Amino acid sequence: MDWNGEQGTGGQAQWITPYFRAYSGRFALYLILGTLTILAASMLMFTSGFLISKSSLQPYNILLVYVPIVGIRAFGIGRAVIHYVERLVGHDAVLRILSKMRVRLYKILEPQALFIRSRYRAGDILGVLADDIEQLQNVYIRTVFPSLVAVIIYGVAVFALGWFDGLFALLMAGYILILVAVLPYISLMLTRRTNAEVKRERNGLYQKLTDAVMGIGDWVISGRPAEFLESYEHDEDIVARKERKLRTWARWRSLIGQLVVGIAVVSMIYWSGSQAAAGQIEPVLIAAFVLVVFPLADAFLPLSEAAERIPQYQESLRRLNRITQPGLAQSPGTGSGSDPDSALQEQQVAGVLDASRARTIHLELRGVSFTYDAGQSLQGNRDRKAARTAAEGTAYSVCDVSLDIPQGKRVMVIGRSGAGKSTLLKLIQGAIAPTEGSVLINGVPAADFGDDISKIISVLNQSPHLFDTTVANNIRLGRQSASEEELQLAVQQAQLDALVAALPAGLDTPMRETGQRFSGGERQRVALARILLQDAPVLVLDEPTVGLDPHTERELLSTIFRTTAGKTLVWVTHHLVGAEKMDEIIFMEHGSILMRGTHEELLEREPRYRSLYALDRPEDLTC
Repeated sequence: MDWNGEQGTGGQAQWITPYFRAYSGRFALYLILGTLTILAASMLMFTSGFLISKSSLQPYNILLVYVPIVGIRAFGIGRAVIHYVERLVGHDAVLRILSKMRVRLYKILEPQALFIRSRYRAGDILGVLADDIEQLQNVYIRTVFPSLVAVIIYGVAVFALGWFDGLFALLMAGYILILVAVLPYISLMLTRRTNAEVKRERNGLYQKLTDAVMGIGDWVISGRPAEFLESYEHDEDIVARKERKLRTWARWRSLIGQLVVGIAVVSMIYWSGSQAAAGQIEPVLIAAFVLVVFPLADAFLPLSEAAERIPQYQESLRRLNRITQPGLAQSPGTGSGSDPDSALQEQQVAGVLDASRARTIHLELRGVSFTYDAGQSLQGNRDRKAARTAAEGTAYSVCDVSLDIPQGKRVMVIGRSGAGKSTLLKLIQGAIAPTEGSVLINGVPAADFGDDISKIISVLNQSPHLFDTTVANNIRLGRQSASEEELQLAVQQAQLDALVAALPAGLDTPMRETGQRFSGGERQRVALARILLQDAPVLVLDEPTVGLDPHTERELLSTIFRTTAGKTLVWVTHHLVGAEKMDEIIFMEHGSILMRGTHEELLEREPRYRSLYALDRPEDLTC
């Protein structure tokens, strides 16, 4: 099996084999200790069988059994000590690996926050953090090293028995092979699909429960908690049935394994008796040879369960690779043109960052198309692409979009849900790279900026996250180095000063979890103050007024328009309040631009726009 998952050859996709190399010394010691533990247990039983048989002959002197007595003590104590040290070494190595995996996971996820947030649910991320990384430690402890130890013991046992009788050694090798290879293989084949389904469906339940906890208030308010519980219990029951099926097979597998061990014991009794009758071995060794089968069986029987775990590891690796692989923004072959060398790219990015401080940012989208299905590419002429997009609905989220947004221009992007507005924003932010065409910031692909994009573009969305800390700390997230005067200015510009003055501790008042202390409009103003403190030349508004009452909406928009004078504004919305304030309005449908122009131009020539505007009945905003 490929221990690295689907992308085992890719740098960041390798989650297993690099740690074998990094901790090869500890793992070698762990393997040696594991082998010695089984050998000590085997010698303990062998010596015990010999001592029992020898003692039953009533030796005339205790000294005749003194050596096996000492041997039993030595092997008994040695087995316990070696097993303890083995576990200590093994778990020390695995916990070190687990720690490094978690740190590495964070370092991979953090730079891709925009991309990951746009593509995955919270339950997916929590599942990777809480379960998949934890699951991978079992690769070493419960699968790889027990299997290696069993193979070594297999070779030692067959060689030792071959010293007495080569033919019988081959027979016992066949019995052991059933436990080491045949039964694990059959078990893996029978349970592979079910194990993968259980793992996948358990992850789905985790996501569902995460969503339910985050929206528990809405479930209760809507009077539908019983409906959720019924749905969840139904899904849980489906998984439980599959787990019962696995447990049923586990019992049958255990029975088959024990039967094989029983046959091996009977064969050993027959062989050792025959050997003793022929004078090849001492009769007192009959019990010794028979008893040694049991500790050896303990090394071989767990291999079937170890093999059954492989699909779970593969499922964890697939999900881990799917989330932690470099985002589309960094994927080779996407975006505009070929990748420049890193030095030139850094120089270009640095030049744009200097331009951002000077407020001279020029955004351009040139024939941009994007599909979330990476296996398809947009080919053919533009008319055919647009026709295919319209026909296939959501196949292409953005199709052949071109925009020219110089510094200070205000653009409204409007359209119903699924029209491609949010995907367009992700392209502008560089969170994803276009399937075709290019998204440029002062001539540099937006996807090349990485974390530095926050110095150029700030975002105010419909649900900005407010942390369980003070108002000041939440605002300072925009720029940690801001002075007290700059913080106060941002508060005033966002028209938060009256609210802050009324708080018991002013800016040092805790906001509580997700900002529960404040209303929706107040939370948006705190987020706006954060954006103003960030002071990026380009501001993206992703429906920031959703859920606000009309009066609060107009007040917030009035504040935004007034405080962002001179900044580039890209505003995604689903209705036309404030449209007259925009330099250009773009109406999207099925990923394509259906209408574009100024508010006055669209009113004059587009009947559909006039109808939409009449339905919204916007009032003039006072600045």
